[in-house]
Amino acid sequence: MPAHDRELDVALFGATGFTGQLVAGYLAEHAPPELRWAIAGRDLPKLQALRQTLTQVAPSARDVPILQADVNDAGSLSELAARTRLVASTVGPFTEYGGPLVAACADRGTDYVDITGEPEFVDRMWLEHHQRAQQTGARLVHCCGFESVPADLGAWWTLQHLPNNVPIEMRAYVQARGAFSGGTYHSAVRAVGRARHTRRLAAQRRASEPTEPGRLTAALPLRPHREPVSGRWSVPLPTIDPVVVRRSARALTEYGPDFRYGHFAVVGGLPAVTATVAGVTGLRALSQLPPARAALLRLKKPGEGPTEERRAASWFRVRFVATAGKRKVVTEVCGGDPGYDETAKMLAESAMCLGRDDVPVGSGQLTTAQAMGGALTDRLQRAGIAFDVRITEDG
Repeated sequence: MPAHDRELDVALFGATGFTGQLVAGYLAEHAPPELRWAIAGRDLPKLQALRQTLTQVAPSARDVPILQADVNDAGSLSELAARTRLVASTVGPFTEYGGPLVAACADRGTDYVDITGEPEFVDRMWLEHHQRAQQTGARLVHCCGFESVPADLGAWWTLQHLPNNVPIEMRAYVQARGAFSGGTYHSAVRAVGRARHTRRLAAQRRASEPTEPGRLTAALPLRPHREPVSGRWSVPLPTIDPVVVRRSARALTEYGPDFRYGHFAVVGGLPAVTATVAGVTGLRALSQLPPARAALLRLKKPGEGPTEERRAASWFRVRFVATAGKRKVVTEVCGGDPGYDETAKMLAESAMCLGRDDVPVGSGQLTTAQAMGGALTDRLQRAGIAFDVRITEDG
């Protein structure tokens, strides 16, 4: 069935998980009345209990449909994808559980968004399903949570204040206070433990992706240094965010003829730098050993999350320092709890944006900037995530 003729606009898969419940609550409170959305998962009693809880947020939630689907049942995922224009997924670790749903969406021409931060998963989905999604018209947009919306849209938004006909250098500096979800923790441990496999998949993708002649996109040197505004020390942040930003830069001409990007975490003084580097090195070493990796995974269960009070005290800030020719711009993207509340907001707004707004035409695997750009930025600003210009200098 053509996507515009389907009975639903959005189906939230994994709705009964910790983050899934937050996304469902956000949709119940903020989705427009005309949005036809449903909650989906494998456990019918939990889905029914969630719907009852949602009625406390919005009485109209009593009419939200419930769809049963299981990652181990390809038929149920295909049926789910066939009934809706878009599926939003919170079911991770995505490397372990996410592939069959992406396959179903690509095959059915169904748009898809998720909150993964796993490079291995994203590259494997591109290699396996990008071409099929282009044939069916499906838009597959990964990393629609804290990884990597603030970085990707923040970089795109910063560019709107720079000339784009000269080389651009941009560095992002991340500061945050908050707890990682159990799913994010498991994804990180598994990703570090599978680093060689991840690099192999990345190399296969680079060899297969077309390149645009005459334009350069590259990483800036990754070494500890002082963040230029605050003077605090920062260290390279090896997440998927810089990869996503550079992919947006390769896809969009407004990033200019020569775009170079670096991504860093602000950690404070030199002792903090030493401790951070030592911690990452230790985690990388332990994750290579199966018994140690299993022990690390037992420290935190998927689906666990902090209390509402702790989330309310959490925050994030991503500061962008960019130069293009004689112009220097410093911008910031700021919000509340990064790992849960704001991630739920970003995913829900991404789902509504991709399904309802006037966004660029495209298909296959896309980044958030490439698929939604200004439309999603506007939505997030209205939802309380700040995009601000702090400094503009013309030399």
